Amino acid sequence: MSSVFSKLIDKTSNRYGIRQERLTHGIAGVVTVLYFLKIGYPFLAARIRQRQRTANNGTKAERGDSNQRGKNEKNLPPDRVHKNGGKEKIAGLDRVFVKQLIALLKIMVPGWRSREAGLLACATLTLLARTFLSVYVATLEGQLVKRIVLKDIHGFVHMLARWFAIALPATFVNSAIRYLEGRLALSFRERLVEHAYKMYLSQQTYYRVTALDTRLGGAEQRLTDDLSELASSVAHLYSSLTKPLLDCALVGIALLSFSSKMGAKKVSGPLLASVVIAVTGQVLRLASPRFGQLVAEEATRRGRLREAHARISAHAEEIAFYGGHQTEHRYLTTAYKSLVTHLRRVLTLKLWYVMLEQFLMKYVWSGTGLFVIALPILYTSGIGSQKDEGSINADGDGGVSERTRYLTTSKNLLLSGADAVERLMLSYKELVALAGYATRVNEMFEVFKDAALCKYQRNVVTNGVSRVTNGTGSHSEKKTIEFKDGSPIIKGIVRESADGSISLLDVPIVTPNCEIIVPGLTLTIRPGDHLLITGPNGCGKSSLFRIISGLWPVYGGTLIRPSESYSVRSGRPALFYIPQKPYMTVGCLRDQIIYPAESGTEDCSDEELLKLLDEVDLKGLVDREPNGLNALGDWDSTLSGGEKQRLAITRLFYHAPQYALLDECTSAVSVEAEGVMYETAKKRGITLLTITHRLSSLAKYHKLLLRFDGEGGWTFGPLDVDNMTVLNKTPEETEVNEMKGNHYQMLHGLCETHTEDTYVGIS
Repeated sequence: MSSVFSKLIDKTSNRYGIRQERLTHGIAGVVTVLYFLKIGYPFLAARIRQRQRTANNGTKAERGDSNQRGKNEKNLPPDRVHKNGGKEKIAGLDRVFVKQLIALLKIMVPGWRSREAGLLACATLTLLARTFLSVYVATLEGQLVKRIVLKDIHGFVHMLARWFAIALPATFVNSAIRYLEGRLALSFRERLVEHAYKMYLSQQTYYRVTALDTRLGGAEQRLTDDLSELASSVAHLYSSLTKPLLDCALVGIALLSFSSKMGAKKVSGPLLASVVIAVTGQVLRLASPRFGQLVAEEATRRGRLREAHARISAHAEEIAFYGGHQTEHRYLTTAYKSLVTHLRRVLTLKLWYVMLEQFLMKYVWSGTGLFVIALPILYTSGIGSQKDEGSINADGDGGVSERTRYLTTSKNLLLSGADAVERLMLSYKELVALAGYATRVNEMFEVFKDAALCKYQRNVVTNGVSRVTNGTGSHSEKKTIEFKDGSPIIKGIVRESADGSISLLDVPIVTPNCEIIVPGLTLTIRPGDHLLITGPNGCGKSSLFRIISGLWPVYGGTLIRPSESYSVRSGRPALFYIPQKPYMTVGCLRDQIIYPAESGTEDCSDEELLKLLDEVDLKGLVDREPNGLNALGDWDSTLSGGEKQRLAITRLFYHAPQYALLDECTSAVSVEAEGVMYETAKKRGITLLTITHRLSSLAKYHKLLLRFDGEGGWTFGPLDVDNMTVLNKTPEETEVNEMKGNHYQMLHGLCETHTEDTYVGIS
């Protein structure tokens, strides 16, 4: 086969007068090009078809979205859950990204007099100086080679000294570029973090985006890693775009100047280089994967893995008691494998893209560059103007040294220019990755803004059935809560009371997923009206506290709460919530007592704090700590459940609010200590709103009773301490309580007649 091919080449060469070497190279080049077309064409065609299909599907979806949404909502079954929110956002280089980036840049650079503007100006000057130094160094290297060809020792030493002299400012400029880029990234991150924390920690946004909205899933990943990556990407992208643009401009001008001195035309070479760069850039753009979408998806999966680890750390004791390590291991493995699968897919996509990118940028561009700088020497007469001809032959060697200098300088400048264009091409990937981070951060800010305006999106029950089967009043769901475009409408009114009372007028208790627990609740509580709240699990007891505190929206009726002016006049907070499992903050023991106040702003003596601890029988905690009230520790894991509850009651006594919202806050405390705490709270003028299942021990400290039946009904009225009943309590419930009381009396009698080592219980 090879002999046949050789004979064919010989005949063709003899017939058309073409050299065999040139003909062989031409055939090899054509075969290589056809081979790469065969490999790359299916990939490029598939990418183009995919883009066209995505665009067509998006257009069809936009046209039929409104009509189809209306049909789907009409045909939803009664228990159908409707997911709020629009179509999935795909990060890309479009108008949306430009708007997002401009909005984020206004946060990162608030004004031209800001610190960030000064850093940007310094970075720009440094990049400009680096570009001029690159051109100057390339010129010096050309002069060095010329002196070597001429064997000019004195000139060589002189140029070498200049080359070393310029090295010091050049290295300083290079280091300054990296330093300023790092400073820019830190400064941008500070601005973003300050803006994000201000939105996140105001108007209970931190609670609303977690409990009432499901768009973010978890804001921790976006508040930490995404903000950092966004700031670093913007700072690096500024350097990687500004310097290549400056390099391209100055290097192009320098190359045109040198080529014209050698007698070359000013159009053919730059035109060819521009065409090659434009064509390769278009090919890379068509072949480029969706790096922005891939980066956003990677950040999302990393966030899920972090949440899985955080969940284990937060609930380590419960998992250990249940022996649930195998289940948690499965969750962790699933999250990790999901991330690894995505990373493998990204690496596979990058493999073929980087291969194509390197072929075009390294070999195609290098060959084009060599051809461009060879044009003035190979395809010109070497004669320009009389002045140029004289300068070329001034050394008396026929222009050899000058051409050598030209080739060396042009090659160095060409390498700098090619490197600049390559960095511009690579910046496309960085820009698309930046689009992914910008989309996630901008979405976070949008959710924060919506949460502050009480606009939520989550899975909601749009056609659920109310729990009401009996009880006070019967409200249809249509009147209780209404929807618009799948989102509930908040129609409730929140007012401030001048006398410090709390009133609910036909206020429904609705969960964040719009499940109606109680269709309408009406009651009034004045200072001194201690209220006892009871009922089965999931009946709305804790939900009532969330509505009174303003954590949950009021979907109907009127809520009247103490005003801030009333709290200022009385010198005490209006509401203070104590849960069953109190929150232990980071800090010393004093910080646990005065939370949420800070030690540096509070004027409270140690004697007062010790007195408060003594009232809950917790003074021994200070005695056992070497540093007393200043002792630091992990209080959430160090203290027992009863100690944490008593410490939370100490916190209540310290702040002495108008109303105390107590949610099973003494379940781990003895009955005797519980009584002392409630009596002390009443003496301090605190109105108690207590959720409990221990009616017998807490009834004597309250005046009113609110009972939920778990089916949407409720009863509210004065509490009869002697009979443990409200005025409309049923005889059956009274009989059940009497039977329980007789059983407990029998238990205490048996305990008195037996020794301490004997176990006595009631089955």
